[in-house]
Amino acid sequence: MKKHALIFGYNEYGVEIAKNILNQYENITIFRLEKDSDFSDKKNDLTIKEFDLSDDWTGTIGTYDIEKSVVFCSLEDVAKNIFLTISLRSAFSDLFIIALTNNNEDANKLRMAGASKVIPIVETTANIITDMLKKPIITKVLHDILYEDSDLKIEQVKIKNEKYFENKYPADIKWSRDHGVLVISIIHEDESSEFIYSSKTKHHYIKNGDIFVVVGYTKDIEEFKKYVGKSDEK
Repeated sequence: MKKHALIFGYNEYGVEIAKNILNQYENITIFRLEKDSDFSDKKNDLTIKEFDLSDDWTGTIGTYDIEKSVVFCSLEDVAKNIFLTISLRSAFSDLFIIALTNNNEDANKLRMAGASKVIPIVETTANIITDMLKKPIITKVLHDILYEDSDLKIEQVKIKNEKYFENKYPADIKWSRDHGVLVISIIHEDESSEFIYSSKTKHHYIKNGDIFVVVGYTKDIEEFKKYVGKSDEK
């Protein structure tokens, strides 16, 4: 039986989940993404902790009994939610992860990222969640993000047209919405690598020579390359 509910996303969805499962678990904790939300809920006495997407998870949720825990990924930014799911699945192969989404395409990406269960946001109600938690669902562990029969790929794309981004930081761009791809990390010219949401990357302007490690469908990656993978020099 699950004892701990760990909810990533201090927003209306995360709080709604917490309120509706109060009697289901011994402990419920909401993790708030550092400096990424001005949401505030003063009506409920909830345990709120901060986290960063570049955190070492053993220090964030490693103190919980993973086999007796369930995680809800409810970040409003879909790219961050997918990244969160990938990161948690990589660190904890047996963790039961429930991810929220608002469309079928993102739902498929979340499943590929390692979510055990994906719930459309429009169905996030007390009845749906309670019913879902009572069912004996087998956790499917994602051993590899790529399936041989899928066109979801991971590729490295070198930036040759920095003007396309207009001096933006990687974390400021809605990758999935605007480009149809998810950027996982950036490899710099000195070959050092940083997660897309790490503190260092948040303050790094995108420039020529950067290499993006991206996840997406073949057609979306090829389209992305057309914009950033060719030089703007005449």
